[in-house]
Amino acid sequence: MLQPGQKAPDFTLMDQNGKEVRLSDFLGKKVVLYFYPKDNTPGCTKQACAFASAYDAFREKDIAVIGISKDSVSSHVKFAEKYHLPFILLSDPERKAIEPFGVWQEKKMCGKVSMGVVRTTYIIDENGIVSHVMPKVKPDTNAEDVLALLR
Repeated sequence: MLQPGQKAPDFTLMDQNGKEVRLSDFLGKKVVLYFYPKDNTPGCTKQACAFASAYDAFREKDIAVIGISKDSVSSHVKFAEKYHLPFILLSDPERKAIEPFGVWQEKKMCGKVSMGVVRTTYIIDENGIVSHVMPKVKPDTNAEDVLALLR
């Protein structure tokens, strides 16, 4: 997992509209980059809806909000439409950002061990440097916790 003070690795991924998005496109503004396991699951839906509800507060501060999971572009389209998500969702099935950001980890669920995305939020400053790392965030309070950190 990256640490505060490290340069955020650049990546290029497709968003829910089929457009290529580079992290470096956001130099000059703060970015909230949140990694989540899967579209349309209870926790991930709560987290996305919390960011959607708080989106105006992020926009007022000129902060980009970007969600990343292994889901396909078509899955992101349906997820964004179903819950009216106003921010960018990036598809990372090949783990081009997930692995460099250190969120592809061993997970245990019901006694079963598997690899997966560990819910983590990064705040990246205007220079592309990680300013905050929030591991194992709570889906329903993540957006408000990020806003509190940025106040």
